[in-house]
Amino acid sequence: MLAVLPYVGVLLLAIYAKLAKKLTASGTIAAIFVGFAITWGFGWIGLLTLGLFFFSSSFLSSFKQHLKEDDINEKGSTRDGMQVLANGGVAAVMSVLYGVFLSPLYAIGFFASLAAANADTWASEIGPLSKKRPVHIATCKRVDKGTSGAISTLGTFAALVGSFVIACIGLLFDVTNSLLMIIIIAISGFVGNVMDTLIGAYSQVLYRCNRCRMNTERKIHCGSRTEQIRGLKWVNNDIVNMSCTISAAIIAMIIAWFIV
Repeated sequence: MLAVLPYVGVLLLAIYAKLAKKLTASGTIAAIFVGFAITWGFGWIGLLTLGLFFFSSSFLSSFKQHLKEDDINEKGSTRDGMQVLANGGVAAVMSVLYGVFLSPLYAIGFFASLAAANADTWASEIGPLSKKRPVHIATCKRVDKGTSGAISTLGTFAALVGSFVIACIGLLFDVTNSLLMIIIIAISGFVGNVMDTLIGAYSQVLYRCNRCRMNTERKIHCGSRTEQIRGLKWVNNDIVNMSCTISAAIIAMIIAWFIV
């Protein structure tokens, strides 16, 4: 009976998220899939890690929302299925692989992927609250807040803290409960966020509204179709986020393979 409780927790969490308009219908289904996979592999610790990521992300997305740009990002704060999989899909795969093979490397990859997702989310939600406009790493020019590929001191610090917070939960798990593992996970999560920024700056598609001249990730703006000005059409924010979590997991597992 006790073994079923974590899965009930996943269902309740997904239902709450849907009712609170944090997830769309597809996002709810994807969240249940990801939650079940993580719970199967890591039990209550996996659910705790996922819950911390979800609740902190939800809180920060709503915190001082009026100060953040809403017209740049392709999607709003309500996450759909692709957004959920982009942030938690790698963690779900790592969980299943750990449950099957019981290799510590997959546990490290799991925590690193969620550390990267958390770092990226915290940077994206806290960075725009900076008083200064961020700097785009490709042009070294200041751009609008919320622009993909842009960095700020506040956002970078938030990414470091966000990655470290998830890494610390690894202390509760028997194969990652050492200071060395926490450092590997935290650094890999932050590097994953850096990869997110680089791909966002150089490859993510960006459009320009022909009416208000704003640069945006949206194909439709001000009621009309926007014009592509850079990037690859298939590289949207979901692809960038997936690259963030994949790179963090791979980096963490490679480092652990050579060091441990």
